[in-house]
Amino acid sequence: MSEARTTTLIRKPPRAAADAGRSRLGDLTRPIARAQRITKNRRPALLLGAVGLVVAIAIGAALFGLPVRTWFAQDDQIGRLENELAELQEVNTELQHEVDVLQTPDGIIAAAREALGFIQSGERRQTIVGMPDLPADLPTGWPYGPAEAIIDLRTAAASSQPGGG
Repeated sequence: MSEARTTTLIRKPPRAAADAGRSRLGDLTRPIARAQRITKNRRPALLLGAVGLVVAIAIGAALFGLPVRTWFAQDDQIGRLENELAELQEVNTELQHEVDVLQTPDGIIAAAREALGFIQSGERRQTIVGMPDLPADLPTGWPYGPAEAIIDLRTAAASSQPGGG
């Protein structure tokens, strides 16, 4: 006797007319019953997703945010250093001009007069001291009110004249 073997093929039913236009992913996107889920509770998955999101944001900040902030800080520092360099070059130019003047005989004499009070033979030295500034905080009362008004008028007149400061 020969044994008969049979093979059973599971056939999918043909698509019904009502299924026309539907996605074939329907089996993958339909909700899974709680009894068939691998994990019964979604909290660990949500927590893991939140941690993953935080890690992704931290990596994004480290790869993009921090270098950009450093770049802006360096740009500001370069601007400040360029301004400082321009000021130092201006001071160097002034000092070089002063050195050039001091290397002439007239410059040496002028520096000796200013620093040491040098006088050449046959010259007379006269020292003229400027007038001291008048006090601006006068007491209140009769004789000082008109005097303060006069001081204010003279100060205004001196500042309005060309070259008056």
